[in-house]
Amino acid sequence: MENLPEKFMHIKGWGVDADPLNEPTYPMRNADAEGTTALWERPQQQQPFVEILHSNERPNLSAVFGDTLPPQGLSGHIRRFAFQHSESRYRHWLPLLFADRINELEGLIDDIQRGKWPNIFRERGWKARWKYQKKDTVVKAAGILIVLVCISLYRKKTT
Repeated sequence: MENLPEKFMHIKGWGVDADPLNEPTYPMRNADAEGTTALWERPQQQQPFVEILHSNERPNLSAVFGDTLPPQGLSGHIRRFAFQHSESRYRHWLPLLFADRINELEGLIDDIQRGKWPNIFRERGWKARWKYQKKDTVVKAAGILIVLVCISLYRKKTT
């Protein structure tokens, strides 16, 4: 067992963390009696000015966080629901994915209400798709057209 390191010396980087003075997790492994493991002091707690969603598995907010876009609208309600559940559950992650899609639609509606009509073809990369994937672009556009025709026929039929 003692000559084990010599057996692997040919591997580049082997034993790089063997020196306790040059190993980043060394203080964590050798905590003092009070449980202090960090060699730095925790930063001053940032004060939130908007609602910050955080894991229900953490009792406090992290010391520093981003607060550029607070949860709002339907997507905000979905996000609040998601953060009531553990991060190890689908009930946390799937609603967050769904809330992202809802937020995208909310952004489009918000742009239209402000008088800015979004250029969806450019923003979704259709120019690049047409340049590099013409066949797939035609198939996708035909699918969208079929769906739109079906919706309009259904509307005419129901009225």
